[in-house]
Amino acid sequence: MVVFLWFIFRIFALRIFKQRSMKEINPKDTTRADAFEMWMQSPNPMVTFIKTLDVSRLVKISRRKGLKFNMLMCYCIGRAASGVKEFYMLPVGGKLMQFDSIAVNTIVNNSRGGISSCDIAFSGDLWQFNSDYLALTNSTAEKCESVFIDEAMIIGTSAMVATELDGIVNQYTDKFLNPMVMWGRYRKGWFKTTLPISFQFHHVQMDGAHAARFLEKVQGEIDNLKI
Repeated sequence: MVVFLWFIFRIFALRIFKQRSMKEINPKDTTRADAFEMWMQSPNPMVTFIKTLDVSRLVKISRRKGLKFNMLMCYCIGRAASGVKEFYMLPVGGKLMQFDSIAVNTIVNNSRGGISSCDIAFSGDLWQFNSDYLALTNSTAEKCESVFIDEAMIIGTSAMVATELDGIVNQYTDKFLNPMVMWGRYRKGWFKTTLPISFQFHHVQMDGAHAARFLEKVQGEIDNLKI
């Protein structure tokens, strides 16, 4: 687990220096001014929320339509995030940056037995997102080459489905700034299937209230997903 999360840390640390299409904005001109003053220099700026989702509908859709569960999770996460303006801002290198788009990152098991990182641009069209997800993750797995989208604000995801997990806490560091959603294997019950997820975010990017609303929106996207 530590090695896996360290790989993710390195991917996102490298991303800090690759994101060149973002635009610097003055924190004082945003709703994040106070948070920037309080938390930008904090030695521990990351916060983790843990929530249990009801994923019964996603499991049914996955089975009936032959769609990957992980893809559906990434889609619902991207759709929920796209409606929260704080996801379009990110502290980078001591500055506040703004993005015009978001993308969802997923970790892929590659053909060499290792793992690679894959960014998928978010599209509100489920079938387009699914097509992009399959094409990019399959290519990444085969070629063992990570795929990055430099111009988008990246939401990291990591699915460790080899076991059930109650929660995941990643490294707290000023070099790992992107928001990230992590989960293990879902749990089948008599009446519903649940999935505990962990959401890590930088306190400059958003407050707890924003994070809580985002998690509620994820559940709402799952419940209202139409195929």
